[in-house]
Amino acid sequence: MERKKASETEFQCCKIHTGSPILKLSGRKWIPSSGLETDDMHFHNYMEIGYCYDGKGTLTIGEENYHFSGKQFSVVPQNCPHKTASVQGTVSLWEYLFINVEEILRGVYSSERDRGKKEQIIRQVNSRGWLYDVGRSPRMAGKILLAIDIMQREEEFYLEEAKGILVSFLLELAREKCEEKENGKDVWKRELLSNALDYISGHYMDMIRIEELAGLCHISQTHFRRLFSDCMNMGPLEYINTVRIGKACELLKKTDAQVSDVAFRCGFSTISTFNRNFRQITGSSPVEWRKCQENFSQQMPRRRIRSKQGEGQMQIG
Repeated sequence: MERKKASETEFQCCKIHTGSPILKLSGRKWIPSSGLETDDMHFHNYMEIGYCYDGKGTLTIGEENYHFSGKQFSVVPQNCPHKTASVQGTVSLWEYLFINVEEILRGVYSSERDRGKKEQIIRQVNSRGWLYDVGRSPRMAGKILLAIDIMQREEEFYLEEAKGILVSFLLELAREKCEEKENGKDVWKRELLSNALDYISGHYMDMIRIEELAGLCHISQTHFRRLFSDCMNMGPLEYINTVRIGKACELLKKTDAQVSDVAFRCGFSTISTFNRNFRQITGSSPVEWRKCQENFSQQMPRRRIRSKQGEGQMQIG
């Protein structure tokens, strides 16, 4: 595995339909041309599970590069920077599931008594991203393919069936992560930051101090800033604002709330600060973004925050 060079990082906001904790992303509509392929990293608001049927290239997760060649699957935690690039001149065939891990586990661990166990599983599966060989992990691979097929067919009770399969997958993944930790794999950076990342996800609407985040990780502010930038490819303040703008995009899509109300609900103290950050990240104002039908369609908008929804198979070339 090779160390990657630092690059820009985008937040790609996945829109999962109300009532479903799963988004299946595929379809010929998702074939990026060679002109769109860049060195930029990106991360999502949900866990990404990818299955590679064919092709060769490099999957970068965090600070590590993994070379894929078909018959492999990837697991990328929520908010983990990554990118996929095919070998020049070739096309790789993937299918993806984006899942709300907490929502899927809630059906099994719903009581207050089970809260600790659910949080332990969430922490384990989000400890780091990885690329797995189908031959070495056939059971997990089989569950991914089964879940993809169930989501594709959309037969009666398909969501309940897919959630059951994915609960089983997540439990097996959590056990796998425990074994990785016992075998001494380098997961310490992500684990050390996990309290801060969880706090940002749950308190993005509040005032967040770097000193407070560093305290949650039990390290100095200087160490926290350096570690955060190394792991997330951006500084903590930029990350906080990116998460806030992602939440704002969801509210602009799903509600008729005024822009000023959206700004305050997402943690911005002034509308001018909100507008400046929104334009810097998305390339347009909140009003322009809400009016643009591109942001609500099945096409992938060429912006730093993108809402994804699709069907079929995704090719990366």
